[in-house]
Amino acid sequence: MAFHDIRFPVDISLSSAGGPERRTDIVTLASGHEERNSPWAGSRRRFNAGYGIKSLPEIEQVIAFFEARHGRLHAFRWRDPFDWKSCSIAATPQAHDQPIGTGDGEVTQFRLSKTYASGGHSHVRAITKPVAGTVLVAVNGVLLDPTDYSVDISTGLVTFATAPADDVALTAGFEFDIAVRFDSDTLSISLAALKAGDIPDIPVIEVLS
Repeated sequence: MAFHDIRFPVDISLSSAGGPERRTDIVTLASGHEERNSPWAGSRRRFNAGYGIKSLPEIEQVIAFFEARHGRLHAFRWRDPFDWKSCSIAATPQAHDQPIGTGDGEVTQFRLSKTYASGGHSHVRAITKPVAGTVLVAVNGVLLDPTDYSVDISTGLVTFATAPADDVALTAGFEFDIAVRFDSDTLSISLAALKAGDIPDIPVIEVLS
């Protein structure tokens, strides 16, 4: 299998339904108390692209995309309609949006990430598929010139031309996609059902790296 660096049609994915999924194993003890454990370090996104299908041209577009990916075989880029920026959906990414590390005078590579915080707790999510041309980087709040660093859009690694000095704060703002694959080797779409308002089932699932 391979990753095809092509994005699923955004006008369809933005009308999809879905979101993050976590796995939690729960054991109920004889006392009635629970023991809860999660084997997953993070979450995994699932979506149904069928909610975005509104016309025959869109059906044709999805069929072509599905065939070119060989069904479930090859992964591709997907824009999460609810979470695709380093900031809130309504805002514009800024270089101070997300912390990505602290300089030590030696390390030149840092990974893009996004922090989700609520009630004194947080989760840091690695961003591996930033959108080309959208990444802004700052050192101690000062916006860097794009010539001062490079971004690998296939891994989310930021490489500085010169190692950031000791104790300086590194931050970034960006747009990002996620890597997904189709979660079925079959597309079952009825034009008559679509005209009647029925939603086709086109499941996609995040591929974790």
